[in-house]
Amino acid sequence: MKLTVLGYYGGYPYRGQATSGYLVQEQGFNLLLDCGSGVLNSLMTVIDPLQLDAVLLTHYHHDHMADLGVLQYYWQLKTGKKKHPQLTVYGHTQDPLNFASLNMPNVSQGLAYSELQPLDLGPFTITFLKTIHPVPAFATKIVSKKDNKIFVFTSDTAYFEGLIEFSQQADLLVTDTNFGAAKKGQIWHMTSQQSGKLAQDAHVQRLVISHLPQEYSLDKLQRETQQAAGDIAVIRARTGLKIVF
Repeated sequence: MKLTVLGYYGGYPYRGQATSGYLVQEQGFNLLLDCGSGVLNSLMTVIDPLQLDAVLLTHYHHDHMADLGVLQYYWQLKTGKKKHPQLTVYGHTQDPLNFASLNMPNVSQGLAYSELQPLDLGPFTITFLKTIHPVPAFATKIVSKKDNKIFVFTSDTAYFEGLIEFSQQADLLVTDTNFGAAKKGQIWHMTSQQSGKLAQDAHVQRLVISHLPQEYSLDKLQRETQQAAGDIAVIRARTGLKIVF
């Protein structure tokens, strides 16, 4: 399995870098996980977007789906051979209006996923866990059918203990790490310390911190996360980062 980071900021793009978006590949299958602002341009540097097999959206905040509309236009207007006649976009149905936007006649088809059952998608088996966020959002666990490698993406969430079991023994964990360790009060994203603790408690192999803040030292954020993660390697998301596992 290979992960390529296409965007990593939370909230809004910054200094030419996109918000949340990741390309997950195995055995020639191309899955776009979230499609935030600026992600389409980043994706075009890696593959032709017409070669996508599917898109999966963890939730419908704009920093995770803003570029879906222009991706649909790309599929509608761009000349070239498409891998599939229509682009399949997976999303949850707990927000009917946004789910409906996944459909575009003759361009894209929206299909529902559910926390209640695994999604069988190409070389992957994908399960979901509802997170703690102001809108319905779902962490995703993507497991390779070939070798059982595990990739977990927390999506956007406040820290809660259910993430430990969901992330257990992951080969790669990507966490929503939007705040420094000193952040207090009601927050809807994890702190550096919480991300590191989650990685350690879940006994993961590697941790990538993402959904990063624009106005906090990212070096400091990574140091704080590493301190909480102990011996587990902590990697800071950056555009173009590729991890094969």
